[in-house]
Amino acid sequence: MDMTEADALRAALALQIAWGADEALEDAPLDRARPRPAAAPLAAATPSVAVPPEAAAPPARRPPAAPPARPLRAALDPGAVLAPAALRAADLAAAADSLEALKAAMQRFEAALRDTATNIVFSDGVAESGLMMIGEAPGADEDRLGKPFVGVSGRLLDRMVASIGLSRERDFYLTNILCWRPPGNRTPTDAEVSLFLPFARRHIALARPRLVVLLGGTAAKALLGAKEGITRLRGRWHMLEVEGLGRVPALPALHPAYLLRQPAAKREAWQDLILLRRRLDAGRDGGG
Repeated sequence: MDMTEADALRAALALQIAWGADEALEDAPLDRARPRPAAAPLAAATPSVAVPPEAAAPPARRPPAAPPARPLRAALDPGAVLAPAALRAADLAAAADSLEALKAAMQRFEAALRDTATNIVFSDGVAESGLMMIGEAPGADEDRLGKPFVGVSGRLLDRMVASIGLSRERDFYLTNILCWRPPGNRTPTDAEVSLFLPFARRHIALARPRLVVLLGGTAAKALLGAKEGITRLRGRWHMLEVEGLGRVPALPALHPAYLLRQPAAKREAWQDLILLRRRLDAGRDGGG
């Protein structure tokens, strides 16, 4: 069953609350430093015939004051946060006992994105490698070929990891939070991320990586439950809680698509690659 508009709104609110947004604000900030406009001058009194008091218009009644806004956390019914579609996703993900079963479950799951995509984009690389990289969502090339990171940003990723001696054919496993391409390559909505998150978490549990790299802010914030953006999260290892695995070291990193738009950020990306290489070498040498 497709998500209704109400289901999508509940899922989006749940994800915003998890990220720390618990109060509704206006679309644009108020400029409280701006001086108030001067009051219009009263019209000059002119001689006139006195109006009897009973003929004067009654004073306008002030509308009742609106009740103070409540934080979203208090306004939401905790039992209604998970929409039926999200519960269905969680049930399907939990029932999958292998990567093949998980892919089949994701193909069966009825979602609006599935109806606008061409192919499911499940994974690429070597699942048993011990290193898993997770991005945001497929693009046009990925949707056409049914594999993650095969477009321009994917080719950049391949060159980046090759600089530290890694290859997707041998050394790591690739997937995305979303397995279906959002129309027009748009950024996934909060509701879509929240809906597919159970599948992403189960994917990690079944692949059983020793290290995880989270490519881009969407993957990093969703899986870590973080409030900060990717520029604050990157540059250090975090611990990712995975059911059945416990705490898995996770490194947030800049998405290759971001580096294509912001080439100056490649210096920070190189620093993250060095962190990854050192951690891999330490594990190989028995240093954890």
